[in-house]
Amino acid sequence: MPPRRRSGAAAPDHLTAENLETLAAAIAEGKRATVYLREAMPSLGLEAGASAKAISVQGNTLLIRPKGVDDELPFEAEELLMRRIPAPKPAPAPAARATPVVHQEIEPGPPPASKTPAAKTVATPAPVATAVPKPAAAPAKRTSKKVPAGVSVTIHAGADNDWSVTVAHGAKRPGKAVPVSPDAVERAVRELGEETAIEAVESIIVAARNLAAARVDELSRQLEDARKALEALGAVE
Repeated sequence: MPPRRRSGAAAPDHLTAENLETLAAAIAEGKRATVYLREAMPSLGLEAGASAKAISVQGNTLLIRPKGVDDELPFEAEELLMRRIPAPKPAPAPAARATPVVHQEIEPGPPPASKTPAAKTVATPAPVATAVPKPAAAPAKRTSKKVPAGVSVTIHAGADNDWSVTVAHGAKRPGKAVPVSPDAVERAVRELGEETAIEAVESIIVAARNLAAARVDELSRQLEDARKALEALGAVE
């Protein structure tokens, strides 16, 4: 995924090649490798500086799991920090504006006959322009990594000891049944170690084995009766 670019002032520090090597070594040793987000992600409820566990490092891309998110997301090194962003210092309170002072001056009037008062002069402060900050651009919405659909494997046992396996991907219809031998099914469930499945498969195989043994005994008895009947009719040379 390409890194999210920013315009304007220079971006803060990010992961360097040395940081990536350090993180990869920590992951290889089974240690916890922690990184921090440079920008907030409102879509996932993450603030700037949120911590995340590094899962793997591939080149300049890291697979991370942010704190509070049950998903692994790919990030570029330019989007992450090795240390948490320090909390911004509170802005100093603006200084109180001085109250303008009004001076009243009375100029000497004309002779006493007119007694006309002089006009009052009021000093007016010049207007001050206030800069309006531009709203920060909203970060690009990240799409969660798509999780592959599950796979269902079903084993079928027929009345004639015919075994088959079908596979279904997610909500799709199961594929064509593939014949398998009973001993292969028995080996597979034993490898899984699931006792309920082992007992179910073995009960069907044992029942089929007993039925086959009874059939062999019946055929052997019929063969013996046929031999006796042949001997009673006399041997044919």
